[in-house]
This record gives sequence, structure tokens and C-alpha cells, in this order.
Amino acid sequence: MATDLTTPPQARPDVAPIQRRTVRLLFLTQIIGGIGVTIGISVGALLAARVAGTALAGLAQSAGVVGAALLAVPVTRLMAARGRRPGLAVAYLTGAVGGVLVVVATVVDLVPLLFLGMLLFGGGTAANLQARYTAVDLAEPARRGRQLSLVVWATTIGSVAAPNFATLADDTTRGWGLPPLAGPFAFSAAAFTVAAVVLLLLLRPDPLLTARRLAAADAPAAPTARRAGVTAAWRTIRERPAARLGIAAVAMGHLVMVAVMSMTPVRLGESHSDADVLRVVGIVLSLHIAGMYALSPVVGWLTDRLGRRPVILGGVALLVVACAIAGTAGHHTPLLSVGLLLLGLGWSGTMVAGSTLLSESVPTAARPGVQGLSDLIMGLAGAGAAAASGFVMRAVGYPTLTLLAAIAVVPLVALALRPVPTGAPDKED
Repeated sequence: MATDLTTPPQARPDVAPIQRRTVRLLFLTQIIGGIGVTIGISVGALLAARVAGTALAGLAQSAGVVGAALLAVPVTRLMAARGRRPGLAVAYLTGAVGGVLVVVATVVDLVPLLFLGMLLFGGGTAANLQARYTAVDLAEPARRGRQLSLVVWATTIGSVAAPNFATLADDTTRGWGLPPLAGPFAFSAAAFTVAAVVLLLLLRPDPLLTARRLAAADAPAAPTARRAGVTAAWRTIRERPAARLGIAAVAMGHLVMVAVMSMTPVRLGESHSDADVLRVVGIVLSLHIAGMYALSPVVGWLTDRLGRRPVILGGVALLVVACAIAGTAGHHTPLLSVGLLLLGLGWSGTMVAGSTLLSESVPTAARPGVQGLSDLIMGLAGAGAAAASGFVMRAVGYPTLTLLAAIAVVPLVALALRPVPTGAPDKED
């Protein structure tokens, strides 16, 4: 965008109003994008089972998770070259194309097309994840955690509202001649398209390009390389202890959360009848989602107030306590619900504080590539945890699964408690 690149260095813009506008816009598009993601996911397993069969339904859902992880890299490469605005828009539009392909696959009953559609549908999730980093580009150092957490919190509104639109979408599109359960994905495609258009029109000036120009004005002799490949991103992370901690906190917190959460419905199914289990699962997972998102502004405030590392360690402690409660709850549903609530809170601590620490620990020019690598690792960690958790539970049971999940955070604790070497490029000033 010309506004970001041609303003003379001495004409330093007032960043505060740009940041306020950026966060408000991201808050709005996160709600729209959250509706788009959740309205599709809410019926995705049922639709996949109808088209591909029950055995492949889980793989179709996993395709969306893997798609979001893989798309993070090309999306952030585009951001590094052109800014946040085109990167977020392309991610949302990719998700929209995926939604359309899922609808077409349902109409023509073509399984490979369904998997391709679900893979591309992950673009919506990739955009929602990258939006949290966009909120940090121009944020004041003392408010980075709060700004990031507000964007994360906005996802809650869309996620809570979306399932209520699924029935309406399905009823509406059946009148257009679409098969049952295809309608929500058509509405998802429309929501992603709206989010992309809003960002293309209104995310001006681009926050990343503005931050990059300001950084160049403050340190004109600093390197201006903008490579966003995985190798360059990994090299940047490897050189910075704080960045390593940030990316580890995000990935490990997500791995533990997914591993335990994905098998909790199966655990509940062991003690509840078929007629009752869906209601109980809905209540327990609603509490879990509330733990993940509802208090994220508080987590962001604590991240700024107490520091990034203490909140990461607090998140890890909550994850361990959650695993202990869930693993020892037996078939006591209220106690299991408490465990899942704490699991969500622990995830929020590692996600918000880890993402904030990662973003501020690397140079502005390197942020998109590093953030894309973080989302790639996080997504693959979650997908791997979901895939492995079923085998672990079948082999050794739910209590042992929660024990292994708790043990998995030990390296993260060691990394968080490790002193930062004097002179290490720990944080960008």
C-alpha cells in the first residue's frame, strides 16, 4: 500500500489511532471468521460421514486442521512481501473456496473433492490465528498482551453464535436444492468472503508495513531482509531464547489441550447412555471453550502486568492440575467438567503469553515468517495429539493419557525457568 511505503521517514504517523482502528477491525472480522469456521465444523463430521463414510469422517475433520497448519507458511510469506492485509484476505478467500468445494463434493458425492475442500477450508482458521499477531504489530510494549487477547476473545463470540446458525443455514439452502448439511459450508464461504472484503477495504494503513517503516526509521542501519521461509524463520528462533520459549509454549499448550480434550467425549460415553451423552458432552465442552476464550482479556492483562514467563508457567501449572483432576475424576462428570475448564484456562495462558513473547522477541521484518512457523508447529502438534490420543486411550486408558499429557510439559517448564544468557538477542527493543 502506497500510504505505508512513500511517507517520508520524518513524517512519523500517530500510531495510537491506527492501532485502535486495527484492533476494532480485527475484532469485527474475528467474529465473522469465527462464525465461518465454527458453522462448518459444527456439522463437518456428520457431513463427512454421510459422503465418505464413518471410518473417514475423522480424517476429513483432521484435513481442516492440517490445512490451517500448512497454509500458515505461504500466507505469512505473502504478509512478509505485501503486508497483513493481502495475507489475511487470501487466507479467508482460500477458506471460502474450500467451503464451496465441500458443497460441490456433497452435491456430486465425490470423496477426494471433499478432502480437498476441507483442506482449503483450513484457510479460515489460518486467518483467524494470524489475526492475533496483526494486533501486536503496532501495540505499545506494555499493552501487547491485552491487544492480542482481545482479538483472541472475539473468536468466542463467533464460535458461540455459529452453531445457532447451522440449522438456519441448512433449512435455507435445502430450499435452493442443496443436500442436507451442505448449507452451513455455503454460509461459511460467504462469511469468509465478507471478512476478506472488509479487510481489503478497511485495513489501511497496513499495520505490519507501518511497523516495518517505523523500525527502519528508528534504526536505518538495521538489516531489511524480509525472507519468510521456514529455514530463515527457524534460524531467527534458534538465535533467540525468548522466541524459542514463545513457540514452545504455544505448541505444547495446544498439544496437551487437544490430547485430553479430544478423548473426553469418549470418556463420557463410557458412563452415559446414547440418549444422554450428547447433552453431557455439549455442557462439558462448552465449559472447556469458555475456559479457552472467555477470560482471555484477563490473561492478556496478567501477561502485561506480571510478565510473559510467569503467565506461561501459570498456564502450564493449570494444564497439569487439569490433567490431574480429569485423570482422577473417574466417571464423576462435574469433576471432569472442572478439569476441562482448567484445561481451557491453561491453554489460554500458554497461547496468549507465548504468542506475545514470540512476536516481541524477533525483529519486525522477521515476524511473519516466525509467526507462520509457530502456527505450523502448533497445528501439526494438535493434529498429531488428536491422532495419537485415540490409540493411547484404547491401549492404556484415559487416566494414563492425562498423565502422559502432564508429563509432556516438563521440557517447557525447564525452558521457561532457564536463565536468559547475558547479551542474547532475547527481545527486540
